Amino acid sequence: MDRLTVQINKDHGKLPTLELLDAMINGTFPGKIALVSSFGTEAALLLALVADVNKATPVIFLDTLKHFPETLEYRDKLIDRLGLSDVRFIQPEPSAIKAADSDGKLWKRNPNACCYLRKVVPLEEALSGFTAWINGRKRIHGGDRAELEAVEHDGRRIKVNAMARWTQEEIDAEWKRRDLPEHPMVPFGYTSVGCKPCTALPKPGEGKRSGRWAEFDKQECGIHTVGGPWDDPSGGI
Repeated sequence: MDRLTVQINKDHGKLPTLELLDAMINGTFPGKIALVSSFGTEAALLLALVADVNKATPVIFLDTLKHFPETLEYRDKLIDRLGLSDVRFIQPEPSAIKAADSDGKLWKRNPNACCYLRKVVPLEEALSGFTAWINGRKRIHGGDRAELEAVEHDGRRIKVNAMARWTQEEIDAEWKRRDLPEHPMVPFGYTSVGCKPCTALPKPGEGKRSGRWAEFDKQECGIHTVGGPWDDPSGGI
C-alpha cells in the first residue's frame, strides 16, 4: 500500500459512506475519479449514494455485448431515476472481438481471456484519465473480498471500496428507505448478475456470487485482480 493510500485510509477510511464519497469526489480527486458500475443486483444503492454527492460524477459501464437485456433496461431506468448525467458506455474494440472471439464462444473456451478482452482492457482504457475509481465490492461477498479496506491501491490507481463494511442488513434497510427498484432478475432468484453466458442461479447454501462462472474455477472477472492470467495480453487466446 503506497503512502497516499495509507494517508487516505487514515484520514477518511472510517468515515460514513456519504462523507467518504464526498471527500473523494469533491475533495481529494475532483474531476479525477469515476464510479465503475455493472448495474447489477446490488448496484442501485452505491449509484444513489454517488448521485447524492455529485450527479455529474463519471459512471463507467462496461458493455461487454454479453449482458442480459434486463440489465440494460435496468441501467437505463436507474440513470433516469437517479439523474446521473455522465454515464459512459464502454465496449470492447470490434477489431479485437473479430480477432479473438469471432464466434462469440471464447467465454466457453477460456473465460479469463474473454473477461480480459471484454472487460479488463476496455476498463483500463476508460480509466486512463482518472487517478481513482469507486467500486461496489463488499466484505460480505467473502473470498478475496473478506478483508477489504475502504481505500486501496490496485497497482495503477487508487481504488475506493465505498461500501466495503456494509452488512446485508444495512444494505436492505437503506435500499428500502430509498425505495430503490430491484434488478428485474432478482425475483427469479438471481443474487449476482454478470454476463449472460457466465451467470447462473446461486448454489444452495453458498454465497451470493456462487452463480458467477459456476462451471469454472473462477471467482473474479479480473478488473479487481492485478497479476495473474488476466494481465497476460494474450489472455491465453
